[in-house]
Amino acid sequence: MQHLPYPLYTAEQTRQLDRIASEQHAIPAATLMSRAGTAALNFILTQWPDAKQLLILCGSGNNAGDGYEVARQALEKHCKVVLVEVGRTDKMSDEATAARQAYLATGAEPIAFDGVLPAADMIVDALFGTGLDRDITGAFAQAIDAINHVENTPVLSLDIPSGIHADTGKALGIAVHATATLSFIGLNIGLFNGDAPNYTGRIVFDALAVPDSVFEAIEATTYRLDLDHQATLKLAPRQRTSHKGHFGHLLVIGGNLGMSGAPRIAAEAATRVGAGLVSIATHPSHSALINLTRPELMSHGVEIIDELTPLLTTTNVVTIGPGLGQTQWSQALLNKAIESKHPMVVDADALNLLSRQPQQNPHWILTPHPGEAARLLGCSTQTVQENRLDAVRQLHARYGGIIVLKGAGTLIYNGENPIRLSPCGNPGMASGGMGDALAGIIGGLLAQNFSLMGAACIGVTIHGMAADKAAEQDGERGMLAMDLMPHLRHLVNLKF
Repeated sequence: MQHLPYPLYTAEQTRQLDRIASEQHAIPAATLMSRAGTAALNFILTQWPDAKQLLILCGSGNNAGDGYEVARQALEKHCKVVLVEVGRTDKMSDEATAARQAYLATGAEPIAFDGVLPAADMIVDALFGTGLDRDITGAFAQAIDAINHVENTPVLSLDIPSGIHADTGKALGIAVHATATLSFIGLNIGLFNGDAPNYTGRIVFDALAVPDSVFEAIEATTYRLDLDHQATLKLAPRQRTSHKGHFGHLLVIGGNLGMSGAPRIAAEAATRVGAGLVSIATHPSHSALINLTRPELMSHGVEIIDELTPLLTTTNVVTIGPGLGQTQWSQALLNKAIESKHPMVVDADALNLLSRQPQQNPHWILTPHPGEAARLLGCSTQTVQENRLDAVRQLHARYGGIIVLKGAGTLIYNGENPIRLSPCGNPGMASGGMGDALAGIIGGLLAQNFSLMGAACIGVTIHGMAADKAAEQDGERGMLAMDLMPHLRHLVNLKF
């Protein structure tokens, strides 16, 4: 299998890639189907060498053609194969029909799905490909439910787990829980977004020997991020004569009554990614306590809003929102920060306040989770999650700047394609303070004169990578935001 490519495509774009390969490079669809069968079978034999009997479920589309090819080639290698057909075989494309006929020519006999799946050592899901755009019902839903109830048997989905929308990642009523997903030619956006991370398992890829020039003809809608590919030059080693003044001064604004921890987390995260100086503007009730365990931070009590003015004068970047609350004091601090015209990261309660008085600003980075995004757009969280790419575009149109829509497959958008997507991170990040850490990380990078887009992309990437490192070390459950700090320092000092 090949390294996962960075460009991500819509279902229509992957169909265009297939057409270009066929029409401009004389690679017939049947050849691609045969290559897909070979790639899938090689993966199966490598990944599950002890699997003696394969169960392959085929639907009615071209995805089924890949399934028939796997079955035919497996029989040629003297594997035991049971192929179950779901749906009407008279509705197949010419290519899928030809693949079925080649399978039948071996003398094998498929069986019709009757609600029960025969026993097998592994299952191949070739029910639906990337063209699905409706909820699954009837026999197909029953077949997927049956796959999901087979215990202790690995499942390989071809192209995409059946039931997952290739563009949004939404589960269309029901979807296959795959152990691994083998994608061909072009990776779909939906594999990394929406509900999909719950279903894909390990994602692997094979371009089926399609020439690179095919991909040059289609501009990817979305681009997958990783630190090595994106940040080699931007995280260059510092000059020996550097001093703290070269790396900016971030002001973290937040911490209403009872919420002193949030700005404290954000501020330390900013220092761990290299900000030269970090100050905190917070409620006077705890300002003297907030830096007791991190004396490098400078904490200032702000009760009267004018007390914020000298702090804004001496800093060059603002992160506002962690623990800010939604009081009159909170609103006044947000207004003052916006008036400063500093580049800023707007997070947490600052986003909730902004949703009440929407405005545009080209110099800020908004970092909403789906619930905050819903409030910013005046819709439901479900609507945001059902089409996260559409949501991030709407957020940018309404508020400008850079939008970081957090969640599994965090999206970063500045109004221009491609949208960036981070595959980093894990469920251990579902704990209080993780968003505060991200807001501080991005603010700390901005303070060091990274561009808005650069700070957002690198910040999201190292935030997720640090969480993955923490999970490798001690597991996901029980992970805290402060567990990321030593890993952040390590990641921003990597040498490529």
